[in-house]
Amino acid sequence: MIKFITAEEVLPIRNEVLREGKLTLDECRFVNDEMESSFHLGYFVGEEMACIASFHEQGYKDFQGSAYQLRGMATLEKYRGQGYGAMLINFAITYLRGRQVNYMWCNARKRAVPFYLSVGFEIVSPEFDIPGIGLHHVMYVKIR
Repeated sequence: MIKFITAEEVLPIRNEVLREGKLTLDECRFVNDEMESSFHLGYFVGEEMACIASFHEQGYKDFQGSAYQLRGMATLEKYRGQGYGAMLINFAITYLRGRQVNYMWCNARKRAVPFYLSVGFEIVSPEFDIPGIGLHHVMYVKIR
């Protein structure tokens, strides 16, 4: 089941999956997490949160139209490959379409590129390195 969750609720999975448990929860916060237009989603298996993602209203370079950046998407290891991430992305796209958003984009880790391609994103940048995190591509999906 997909639920809207708070910025605070995403922090433990962000830290465990994206930062390998090496940071404090406070260090896992993103600048835009608490903006009024931001939202966070969790996919729950029973009572356990299995997958998370955060969405911040922000355009990409000179792309036109209203946009959201997907950040901090993470799935606990025991739940990977079961389609929960895809369901969460599809829910977000439908929700953002209802809010008249034109596109969504993300900085996708190189190892996550196949996942994002499978849910309709396309690569729109050369590969680049985020120091301490690794190789990425900017990816984009048109919503409307």
